[in-house]
Amino acid sequence: MNIVSTAGFKNVWVLSLSCALAGSVIPLMVLVGSLVGAELAPSVTWATAPIALMILGTALAVIPVSSCMQALGRKKALWLFMSLGIVSCGLAMIALQLQSFTLFCITSLLLGTTNTALLQTRFAAMESVTIEHSATAASMVMGGGIIAAFVGPELAVMGAQLTDVSYQGSFLLAAACIALAASILSLFKSPPITAPVTQKTSTSTATLLRNPSFCLAIASGITAYVVMSFVMTGTPISMHHFHGHSLMDTKWVIQSHIAAMFLPSFIAPLLFKHFKIRGMMLLGLACYCTTIVIGFSDTSVSGFWLQLVLLGVGWNFLFIAGTSLLPSTHHEDDRFKAQAINDFTVFSFQAVAALSAGWAINLITWQQMLLGCLIPILMMVLILTWEGFKLSRTSAMNSRG
Repeated sequence: MNIVSTAGFKNVWVLSLSCALAGSVIPLMVLVGSLVGAELAPSVTWATAPIALMILGTALAVIPVSSCMQALGRKKALWLFMSLGIVSCGLAMIALQLQSFTLFCITSLLLGTTNTALLQTRFAAMESVTIEHSATAASMVMGGGIIAAFVGPELAVMGAQLTDVSYQGSFLLAAACIALAASILSLFKSPPITAPVTQKTSTSTATLLRNPSFCLAIASGITAYVVMSFVMTGTPISMHHFHGHSLMDTKWVIQSHIAAMFLPSFIAPLLFKHFKIRGMMLLGLACYCTTIVIGFSDTSVSGFWLQLVLLGVGWNFLFIAGTSLLPSTHHEDDRFKAQAINDFTVFSFQAVAALSAGWAINLITWQQMLLGCLIPILMMVLILTWEGFKLSRTSAMNSRG
C-alpha cells in the first residue's frame, strides 16, 4: 500500500500545492525586495529592510495566526491570510507607483503575516496523518516549495517590465497566483480532532523550555533560519551590486537555492529512517560548514551557486528535523502553544539575521559575513551535546531505578 495515496495524505497533497503557489510571493520578495530597497531606500544600508520586515512580520504574526487557526480552523484561517496576501500585493504595486519606501516596507510586513499562515500548513499536514508518518507529511509540504522556488522568481522577471513601473507587474502576477492557491485549498478536508484543545494549557512556558528536547527542536529551527537568512538576504546585493554578476545569474542562484531548500524533502523520509532526527541535524550543520568554506574562497557565479545550494540543503535538514522533533516534546493539548513558541522564537531570530545582513554587507566583506555564521552553528552543537547528555543521564537513572 502506498501511504501517500491514503485519505489523510490527500490533504497533504492539497496543502502542498496550495502552499507552494501562494508561497511563490516569498521567493519573489527575496529576489525583488532588496533590489527595490536599494533603489528606494534613503541609504543602501537599508536595502534589505523590506526582506527583514517581511521576516519580522512572520515572527510578530505567529501568536495571532496560531490563535486564529485555533478559533477558525486551519482552512478558514488560511483563506483569511491568503486574502491578506492578495491585498498586500496590491499595496506593493501602489508603493512602487508612488516610489514610497515606507509603504513598500509596510507591504513586506503584511506579506510576512501571510507567510506565517502558510508555514502553519506543515502542522496541518502532520495533523492529517498518523504520528509515524508526520515527518513524511511535513517533508511533502516542504517539498511543494520547489514550485514556489521557480514560480516566484519567474513571476518577478516576467512582470518586471509588464507596466511602466519596474516590478509592479510582478506583484500583480503574484496576487493571481495566491488567488489560484486559495481555490485549490477548497479541496482540503479538516481532519477530526484527536484530543480536546483548551484555550489555557496546563503546561507553563517555563516548563516547556526546561525540556532539553524542546529546546533542541527550537535551536534547530533557529540555526536553520538564521544562517540561511543571513547569507541568502545578502546574496542578491553581493552578487549583483558588489561583484557585478547579472540579474539573470542572480535570479538563477536564488532559484537554485530555494529549490535546494525543498528538493531534499522528497528523499527526507528515507534519510530520517537511516540517520534519525539528530543525525539529520548533524548533516545540516555539515552542509552549512561546507557552505562557509566554499563561499570563503570563491565569489564567481558557480561559487555563489554551489554555496547557496548547500545552504538550501542544510536548511532543509535542520528545519524538518526540528519540526519533526517538536510534537514529541509536549502534550497534545499544548500543541498550539508549543508551535507558537517555536515559530515566534525562530522567526524573531531570522528577522534579526535578515536585517543585520544589510548592515553587515556594507561594513564587512562577504567572507567575514560567512565566518560570522559559525556562531549559531557552534551554539547548535552545544545544545545538541547538552540534550544528548541529559537524555543519557535520564536513561541511566531509569535503568538503575
